[in-house]
Amino acid sequence: METRYLTIRREAPDEEIMQIAAALLREGRLVAFPTETVYGLGANGLDCAAVKAIYLAKGRPSDNPLILHIAKPEDAARLAREINANARALMAAFWPGPLTLVLPRRDSVPDAVTGGLDSVAIRLPNCPVARRLIELAGVPIAAPSANTSGRPSPTTAQAVIDDLAGRIDAVLDGGPCGIGLESTVVDCTTPVPTILRPGGITREQLEAVLGEVEIDAALTQPKETPRSPGMKYKHYAPKAPLFLFEGEAEATAAALLAEVKAALGRGEKVGALVDETTALLLPQETVTVCYGPRGDIKAAAARLYTALRSFDRQAVAVIYATGVAEDGLGLALMNRLRKASGYQIRCIKGGVDHG
Repeated sequence: METRYLTIRREAPDEEIMQIAAALLREGRLVAFPTETVYGLGANGLDCAAVKAIYLAKGRPSDNPLILHIAKPEDAARLAREINANARALMAAFWPGPLTLVLPRRDSVPDAVTGGLDSVAIRLPNCPVARRLIELAGVPIAAPSANTSGRPSPTTAQAVIDDLAGRIDAVLDGGPCGIGLESTVVDCTTPVPTILRPGGITREQLEAVLGEVEIDAALTQPKETPRSPGMKYKHYAPKAPLFLFEGEAEATAAALLAEVKAALGRGEKVGALVDETTALLLPQETVTVCYGPRGDIKAAAARLYTALRSFDRQAVAVIYATGVAEDGLGLALMNRLRKASGYQIRCIKGGVDHG
């Protein structure tokens, strides 16, 4: 299969190019497209065969649910049999935007989208290209991240090509994604709305609207039956093993530096994903990628997946990374780092490694 590469302006998408991509989707083809979070791999969400083609192209487990993307809020009622007061409040506050709501599904939604669950995940993206594509296609678009399953999500069209060239029909290049982390997923079928995946809308923002939200325990102990993308399987991982250091900034930096020096002493090619302050401490031969200034979580989130992919290109043997504070967007960033590490975490307290 030859993958078509279609370049488009994000804020003023060319109508002719958009019509080409929309026609491919209506024909049951796969089209990668930009959103404000990451690039998605789109298919007609009501076409069971097209949805199954997503799983095949990505190598994605079939019990891992997909998100249906819609063009306007009222489209949600065509996919969900009930939209309660909590869901409506979140729609009003955060749609369009990086928020996915899990709602009771209608029978028209294929099992291939939901992983056989009685719920469906729905999002209204805040990206002109994504919104116009859905409008022109005339169907909800099922779209997980446009990468090989388990790899870092793509925030550029080139990252999509690196993973999926020859496996999908087209890529819409609308430039880099702004947020850099996937949408927040909130289960609105529970008595208290529950965060299944932290993302571009923070817990604090949700609480300001609802007063109370819970965080699903599966974020640290994945369940056998995932209720949201990213809950069960290892995700976001570079090719080299990644070890994550968590704790007070100075002590964590010192512990990471010791590990880097030891690995370099063994003759290994070492990668480090750190803030600018820690980067100044590292030996020159370290393959160092910076999040940005210490404490700038927004910049770190936007750069995370590009950083992880850069280590693959430089063929490092091992990667050491420092964590960030878990307030605001930091909760989502740490969720991605922990999954990328396969929970190989070093907790540093008072300068002592607690494993």
